[in-house]
Amino acid sequence: MNLEIISPKEIIYSGKAESVTLPGLKGTFTILDSHAPIISILKKGELHYRMNENNARVNVNEGFIEVKKNKVSVCIE
Repeated sequence: MNLEIISPKEIIYSGKAESVTLPGLKGTFTILDSHAPIISILKKGELHYRMNENNARVNVNEGFIEVKKNKVSVCIE
């Protein structure tokens, strides 16, 4: 799937990802390839994403996510 993580200051990541784990308001959730469309608000926590065999993490204060047609768009602060 394609993942784009942006903040008001920069594009943090734009590229392919195998999974994305996010801090949702009702708990942590994971997005995998071909996930159903979703829009959700994010709370303070850590966002984790996996690319090939590499893992990365980003601190989140707040934000939102949209998943549509195998594209994951994350806007964080």
